Amino acid sequence: MNIQEIKGDWAITKAKLKQKWSILTDDDLQYVSGKEEELIGRIQQQTGVLREVIEKELKSP
Repeated sequence: MNIQEIKGDWAITKAKLKQKWSILTDDDLQYVSGKEEELIGRIQQQTGVLREVIEKELKSP
């Protein structure tokens, strides 16, 4: 996964993730360039969802 795939329009991606997994908070979804692995790890920890599913969700338009 590259930075551009996550960065695109982060506000839209963040809203989509919160809608799909309502347990996620703004703190969970705080995106910092270069910390994509940490972001995925936080989402995975909160939701218990497989990494591949999270990556697919981040990549989908």
